[in-house]
Amino acid sequence: MLSSILAALQLPSSPSEGVPQRPPRYLGEDTTPTSRREILGWYAYGIAAEVFAVSGVGSFLPLTLEQLARERGTLHTSHLPCVGPQAPANNGTQSANDQCVVGVLGLDINTASFALYTFSAAVLIQALTLVSFSALADYGNNRKTLLLVFGFVGSATSMLFLLIAPPVFFLGSILVVVGVTCLGSSFVVLNSFLPVLVANDPSIQTVKGEDGEELSSLDGNEDTPGENEWNEEDHLDGTRPVDHSSSSPEDARGATPSSSSPELQLSTRISSKGVGLGYCAAVFVQILSILLLVTLSKTSLAKASGTLPLRFVLLLVGIWWCAFTFVSRRWLRARPGPPLDTLSTPGTARWRVWLRLVGFAWKSLWQTIKVAVQLREVVVFLVAWFLLSDAMATVSGTAILFARTELKMSTTAVGLLSITATLSGMTGAFLWPHVSRRFKLQSNQTIILCIALFEIIPLYGMLGFVPFIRRWGFLGLQQPWEIFPLAIVHGIVSGGLSSYCRSFFGLLIPPGSEAAFYALYAATDKGSSFIGPAVVGVLIDATGQVRSGFFFIAVLIVMPIPLVWMVDADKGRREGLAMADVLDKSHGEAEDAYEAEGLLNPNA
Repeated sequence: MLSSILAALQLPSSPSEGVPQRPPRYLGEDTTPTSRREILGWYAYGIAAEVFAVSGVGSFLPLTLEQLARERGTLHTSHLPCVGPQAPANNGTQSANDQCVVGVLGLDINTASFALYTFSAAVLIQALTLVSFSALADYGNNRKTLLLVFGFVGSATSMLFLLIAPPVFFLGSILVVVGVTCLGSSFVVLNSFLPVLVANDPSIQTVKGEDGEELSSLDGNEDTPGENEWNEEDHLDGTRPVDHSSSSPEDARGATPSSSSPELQLSTRISSKGVGLGYCAAVFVQILSILLLVTLSKTSLAKASGTLPLRFVLLLVGIWWCAFTFVSRRWLRARPGPPLDTLSTPGTARWRVWLRLVGFAWKSLWQTIKVAVQLREVVVFLVAWFLLSDAMATVSGTAILFARTELKMSTTAVGLLSITATLSGMTGAFLWPHVSRRFKLQSNQTIILCIALFEIIPLYGMLGFVPFIRRWGFLGLQQPWEIFPLAIVHGIVSGGLSSYCRSFFGLLIPPGSEAAFYALYAATDKGSSFIGPAVVGVLIDATGQVRSGFFFIAVLIVMPIPLVWMVDADKGRREGLAMADVLDKSHGEAEDAYEAEGLLNPNA
């Protein structure tokens, strides 16, 4: 597994020699053709942070929080400790329906709910944070600076879990909030690099130079080159650019980029490969984590605290995140936007500058929202993404806690479950583009197919409520082995949704507004993802069963399907290109306008 990651990071000779550069859109823009080294730097951060997303947030953080709370918790009826020599579970007297609760802010809550509430708060704070900072990536060198700051701070929170013992379990929630906030915010900034890298890709620029026209990503006209020479090293991911069938000059002049445009195809391939490499890294670290857990379970450390082996795993995850962030720091170009001169007045106190930056970011988001609401396809897709992202986040957290609390799976078994889902996700990231091409599916059709498969998970879990199935003792997630096939479904579907939703939304963005719209995309994601876990947490507290959350999840998953079906990619792209022209004109007419890469003039 590690060898495949290292092989992907081998650097060939520079591919950018002799490749024409597109004209800069503002003073100081870096239009250097994207090199293989740079795209590998982009992949490297996905390899770094995806490990925390999968091994941390998706696996061991929920278990660690639940176990920390459990070691401090008491049974709801008997008030005896949930863990330890005095626990009723040790002598077989514990009631099957007796909940383990822990006191938090004067309330007794289920230990599983404690983990869900923590992640609910984390994604809410994450949404506020990414709005406050990530939109600033459009200016100066902030794009790369923010990526590195979020990466290093987030990795530190994972490593600091080594110091969190059961008596201070609540501090673990704070570390989770900070870590999840840094993770999501850094992915927003990372996503904002993708359209810029694609726009400067050597294969795209070569086609542009041969045809003598700007590609659709720059001025809205899709060129129609015939057969052209191709060098494998000229392409970021080593795949042949899409050939365009010849057409009449009239057709070429009036054409608009479709879902098969070279930019979208390249963006989808890079996005899918990035997700796949991240999953490869996550699987490798998961295997190391399981080996570490098995080794530590045979030592006195496990006897000192049941969470100590888990905390050592989180230390490993944090070290990995930090190490590969250094790789991105070295290989990824800054790709600066124009300077934000209005916020750099000499003599201004640093705290005032910071407040103005935050205020500017929120104003920029509001400006972006005002632009977005004029783009029907963007609005419809964002509503669908609001629901879909909430469902994905809720299923992941609920499944891990269900496996641990109701199926009574060991930490090692949960780790194997996570590996199963991650391997399937890696497969899905590479598989769905082939499925889409084989059946000639549009991007939104592929997303709908993924959602339909996703619905299998809660429906199967709900079978456990059917009386005659419950009497069988299997089916409906009554046995631990049943959750592994569902993990395969979850992984394959998540791999497809992660890559296709990201690249499909990129098609709808007005060119030049990448970072701002991806900030809105992530704000929509995280602005919804706190709802599902909180609702499931309330259901668990009310019923004492994690299984009760499947009813809510089943409804949540199907809701985005009609909305995704309504999105017209071609129309959305035309609207985005037209809006980009309007924004360019408004910037040119404004006295203090800045031709930024994705934000409107803050003084407009």
